[in-house]
Amino acid sequence: MSTTTVETPAAVTGQPSADAPPRKARSRERRSLSASLASHGILIVASLVALFPVGWLVYLSLGPDKDDYLHPGRIWDKMTLDNYSFVLQHTNFFEWMKSSLIVSLGTTVIGVLVAATTGYAVSRMRFPGYRKLMWVLLVTQMFPIAVLIVPMYQILSSLQLIDTYLGLILVYCSTAVPYSAWLLKGYFDTIPFEIDEAGRVDGLTPFGTFWRLILPLAKPGLAVAAFYNFITAFGEVAFASTFMLDDKKYTFAVGLQSFISQHDAQRNLMAATAVLVAIPVAGFFYLVQKNLVTGLTAGGTKG
Repeated sequence: MSTTTVETPAAVTGQPSADAPPRKARSRERRSLSASLASHGILIVASLVALFPVGWLVYLSLGPDKDDYLHPGRIWDKMTLDNYSFVLQHTNFFEWMKSSLIVSLGTTVIGVLVAATTGYAVSRMRFPGYRKLMWVLLVTQMFPIAVLIVPMYQILSSLQLIDTYLGLILVYCSTAVPYSAWLLKGYFDTIPFEIDEAGRVDGLTPFGTFWRLILPLAKPGLAVAAFYNFITAFGEVAFASTFMLDDKKYTFAVGLQSFISQHDAQRNLMAATAVLVAIPVAGFFYLVQKNLVTGLTAGGTKG
């Protein structure tokens, strides 16, 4: 009499049976803990690397002498806020602040408005040459500032816009709008076209659809474009030092140069001014930081 062996489902599927001894569980908690420690360590090191220049600048700004940066160890025993009081009371700091805010906010508002309308038109409308338009905007970014200063100076001079805020705002918009238009075009591509159709069904004009439906959905992209325009205008030196002749109309970036002459450099005052200059930028960044990361990632998904 022959006997046959019948395989159980567990043997066929390769799964352990109930009578089999349990396998030793992998130490997932230990592995995740080590990965967490490694990632936190990397983040801490990266944070220290990013914060060290800022902290060092603040530390040097507390030194009372202009040559304290050569001997930073001596600053600790003689820290003072005299540099800040001198900058606020005996320089054109507040005039520089007014000029910087006028130029930066003007560039931000005009630049974002022009870039948003341009990016939306190219994203939604198929007019003749719409692809070439975006490439022309991209080509404008190829020219260095040294090449653009002379023709721009001649244009502003013929328009009587030398030493005016409007002239400097237009110059900054000419450099910031092309990149912002590309950025916003990529972000508008991620918004479903059905929203535009729904706006037309509800009786909205193309501009009404853009203003009332698309722009509220594009806040992250607009925040990135606004931040880029603001930083471009706030920290630029070459155009501002060439087109602004009155020292009371200098922006912060140009005003810092007044602390350096041919035979002297007041680096302690420069450090204090640089710390004060960073405050408006930090405040603007705080206003847009909620949408900044979202806009940077979403704007590059399509284009």
